Amino acid sequence: MGGPGRPGWHIECSAMSAAYLGHSFDIHGGGMDLVFPHHENEIAQSCAACRDSNISYWVHNGFVTIDSEKMSKSLGNFFTIRQAIDLYHPLALRLFLLGTHYRSPVNYSDVQLESASERIFYIYQTLHDCENILSQHHVTFEKDAIPPDTINDINKFHDTFVTSMSDDLHTPVLLSALSDPLKIINDMLHTRKGKKQTKRVVSIAALEKMVRNALMVLGLMPPTYSEALQQLREKALRRAKLTEDQILQKIEERTVARKDKDYEKSDAIRKDLAALGIALMDGSRWHKLETSHSACFARAASCFNLNGSWNFTLLSFSAVIVSKIPTPLSTNIR
Repeated sequence: MGGPGRPGWHIECSAMSAAYLGHSFDIHGGGMDLVFPHHENEIAQSCAACRDSNISYWVHNGFVTIDSEKMSKSLGNFFTIRQAIDLYHPLALRLFLLGTHYRSPVNYSDVQLESASERIFYIYQTLHDCENILSQHHVTFEKDAIPPDTINDINKFHDTFVTSMSDDLHTPVLLSALSDPLKIINDMLHTRKGKKQTKRVVSIAALEKMVRNALMVLGLMPPTYSEALQQLREKALRRAKLTEDQILQKIEERTVARKDKDYEKSDAIRKDLAALGIALMDGSRWHKLETSHSACFARAASCFNLNGSWNFTLLSFSAVIVSKIPTPLSTNIR
């Protein structure tokens, strides 16, 4: 250490963290391969240099694999963050990463990215529909205004939220728990039985805020739902190598065919679009379907040959802020 040249990397990290973060701070991250010897050496030398040295949480992330195979340049399955978000929305990528516990290996594949894109589209579409109906009502709350069933749903989700996030940031459990409230909201929005439910709008407002709070904690809230939905559609079109004008033209052709009772042509158009991964909804709406494994892998292979300056493994740990006591999700609507 006294001679010329660079210091060893163990003491280098102790010196940098002490200089910029102090001798005691909350979170120290790194890959699983750094537990020994790097972090053990760092702890030993930092504690030897300062008796007050302390890290509250050591967070070690799993590695990224590609279709269950290790990512590496030598295998030709290496690509960058920029290449990933060129085809997939960044928030879909984040949802995909949160779907695996951060200490576990992340198996990256286009099939799973397609699934995450479809899932986050569903979440944002549900909340966008909530916004539309709530904008038509002035929701005010008095004591016991929220129906008991909805209170039970909120409390159940809140318990899962606190338990899973307190259990070493177990985000996959939290994401899974979102399914029930989202389904309940959609039932209230779109089914005949749901639309007849007592205090329906109040329940929708309470559940929407609960889901929104959870998305904010996870870093999954977009600036606006409509903007995110449009961006997700644009990414889907890029993957399908189509334009929105082409989709709308096909929808118009199908509408005309249905009016003319040419159901054979109508069905053919729907099947042609489905083969490209495009599912038609009501009116002129559409969304991207999860595509076949073979098509996804073909697209992934074309990405792997690209070069770039950012390694995708940087995404496997995504700067999560940890609090020792998770903040409860408020059910109060203001």
